[in-house]
Amino acid sequence: MAEKTEKKTSSIPAMSPAFDCLAVTNVQVYPFKEGANLGHMKGVATIVLNDQIQIRGLRVMDGENGMFVGYPIDTFYKGEDYRTVCLPITRQLREHIENCVLEKYQAAVA
Repeated sequence: MAEKTEKKTSSIPAMSPAFDCLAVTNVQVYPFKEGANLGHMKGVATIVLNDQIQIRGLRVMDGENGMFVGYPIDTFYKGEDYRTVCLPITRQLREHIENCVLEKYQAAVA
């Protein structure tokens, strides 16, 4: 009796060419009012990647080395620690997101 071999297939669909690169397709920035006592945080932002995934809770920060984007955080366990919920893996995507958010922030406060 011939043994039947089953080909294993991945439950994850193959990546289509449209997803080879992520791009910011929408940015919404909400700057805080002048004089708000929120330390280095100057506003919050929401981005959309490839018109398919929305990331909320990005923070527009003013640090010692200039403006930057902080990624969403959540309290871990009993609120004793913070953990980043999502963040870009590649430097290119991080720079792309940061440029898009900060450009929109500068336009909003100008």
